[in-house]
Amino acid sequence: MVESIARVRHIRVTPQKARRVVALIKGKQAQEALAILKFAPQSASEPIYKLVASAMANAQVKADRDGEYLDEQDLYVKNAYVDEGTTLKRFQPRAQGRAFQIKKRTSHITVVLATPEVAEAAPAAETKKASK
Repeated sequence: MVESIARVRHIRVTPQKARRVVALIKGKQAQEALAILKFAPQSASEPIYKLVASAMANAQVKADRDGEYLDEQDLYVKNAYVDEGTTLKRFQPRAQGRAFQIKKRTSHITVVLATPEVAEAAPAAETKKASK
């Protein structure tokens, strides 16, 4: 089983908006996830598309290094999650000398791709009958 991880940090997309896009691809085949992200209208879909493509490339490199065969059709999104990154704090000038704070949020996005586990056929254990 090949498992690859790709991470992107400090992306200028709010975690709340990125989580909506990540929810679209969880559990999907990697190729299907790319197709979904390519046509998703959200702005967070572009960096997540690149991230899934990077994870696919990582899986191919890992399989080549280990001498395993990898078909990209077998890869699926095992896990994908969004963590909150650093928040940039800015000020918006308001009336009468006041200032309101603006929080520009960032995200850390992680995508884990894997091939499905193949259940190895275990040899059937011979059962011993108790003699009476």
